[in-house]
Amino acid sequence: MKNSDLIDIAQEFGNPIYVYDSEKIKFQYERLTSAFKDIGSLRINYATKALSNLSVLKYMKLLGAGLDTVSIQEVRLGLAAGFEPQAIIYTPNGVSLKEIEAVAQMGVQINIDNLSLLEQFGARHPNTPVCIRINPHVMAGGNSNISVGHIDSKFGISIHQIPHLLRIVENTAMNINGIHMHTGSDILDIDVFLHAAEILFDTAKHFKNLAFLDFGSGFKVPYHDNDIETNIEELGEKLSSRFISFCEEYGSDLQLIFEPGKFLVSQAGYFVTQVNVVKQTTSTVFAQVDSGFNHLIRPMLYGSHHHIENISNPEGKERFYSVVGYICETDTFGSNRKIAEIKEGDLLVFKNCGAYCFSMASNYNSRYRPAEILWHEGKAHLIRKTESFEDILQNQVEINFS
Repeated sequence: MKNSDLIDIAQEFGNPIYVYDSEKIKFQYERLTSAFKDIGSLRINYATKALSNLSVLKYMKLLGAGLDTVSIQEVRLGLAAGFEPQAIIYTPNGVSLKEIEAVAQMGVQINIDNLSLLEQFGARHPNTPVCIRINPHVMAGGNSNISVGHIDSKFGISIHQIPHLLRIVENTAMNINGIHMHTGSDILDIDVFLHAAEILFDTAKHFKNLAFLDFGSGFKVPYHDNDIETNIEELGEKLSSRFISFCEEYGSDLQLIFEPGKFLVSQAGYFVTQVNVVKQTTSTVFAQVDSGFNHLIRPMLYGSHHHIENISNPEGKERFYSVVGYICETDTFGSNRKIAEIKEGDLLVFKNCGAYCFSMASNYNSRYRPAEILWHEGKAHLIRKTESFEDILQNQVEINFS
């Protein structure tokens, strides 16, 4: 997308506003499928939690993706977007048996990561196909906040609990049709990921009637110029070869599944804000925008980097600014960033805002969540309206104190 397109969108629909480029999503999807073109049965399950707008889900379906979901609400969104139940996998954490049973009744693939719930579900529904999520105790990403395969993670069944796991499966005679792992986000070292894959393969050998192996995702995307990213092509070459040989050993052509979220939508997303005030202090120049961590919490939550550009004055002389929001908390998007000279009223764009940005938005300070736009085939399509004051009040129940 061009800066002029973003400016036109902000002028037409208002700001702050999220914009997603469908062509970038398609590019990333095809890049991943191309890297694993040698796999006979490949399935890409888009991680709904990254960006759950209904129109985005429909576009993923158009590309040929399935869905990875983590809640019954995400399952229902997937069904509303037109996905068949068998194209959806449900991988919750810490939910009740009641929710798991409700999703199973919808015909969705269940993925369980807890020995207690596995035993309860297996005893009650031994014929329902179940995938098992293991924790390989491999931290493939560099950030413990977003890496979920390490030994102290709440996710997955520890590989050290495999004997207990096998006893549960034997005692309940339940139907295990898949093995799953997810090591976390920002994978850089392909060999570390392949090491975790070997643990998955070893676990799979304990089960005779598997249909698929799910390797999760966590592929890193670049956040700024010259940033490093996961080498998808190298991973595709190395893992494909090993997966094919494992299937020969196993005696069955299993399906290989990935569940990317950030990889597919992060770089497709732009967040456009307007500068309310330029504030000079004794040591810092603040550019204060019409947003805050109510719209984009990732920089404050776990230090994520989003490149910031002044699209109103892209050729201006660069100065150092700290870009902050209008929330009555510390909501710093970027400290001492070199940005083209900013004036009040200028539009700033935040890059890499497709994943875990709007989906984490809130009404903190009673602010409205912004609109969303899908830029598709050279046109801006409104896919979510800006909230109103009526939306803030919608589910509140007033008490009459008179």
